[in-house]
Amino acid sequence: MLFKKKGKIRRDENIRLVEQIEIQKQLLMHQKELVEKSVDPSEEVILKLKVTEAKYLFMLKEARARRTNMEKS
Repeated sequence: MLFKKKGKIRRDENIRLVEQIEIQKQLLMHQKELVEKSVDPSEEVILKLKVTEAKYLFMLKEARARRTNMEKS
């Protein structure tokens, strides 16, 4: 009985992780687009882009470590 709950929690957290990865990916693409269109991007914008990219890559590594299925149901 305890193992079923553990599996459900893991599945729910994996779903939440995939959703967060999608959000982070969209945010990263938006910020990259802003930097590309900008004539002279400020240092703050570039740093935000790097932070967002680091978060996205970390989440991808976490999903890979968990062997999460990234396909949408």
